[in-house]
Amino acid sequence: MSIFRVILAIIFPPLAVIDKGLGSFIITLLLTLCGWVPGVIAALIIVNRGREYVYS
Repeated sequence: MSIFRVILAIIFPPLAVIDKGLGSFIITLLLTLCGWVPGVIAALIIVNRGREYVYS
């Protein structure tokens, strides 16, 4: 997890998870639209969990 991803997850959460898959992007976008804090929390969890959970 890079510091750039963390900062991006705090500023605009959906952009931080765009390479983690479409599902992660949509979930984070919907949570961000519901409220900024849930979107940030979801983005930090998705960014922190690593590549082993990404299904391509």
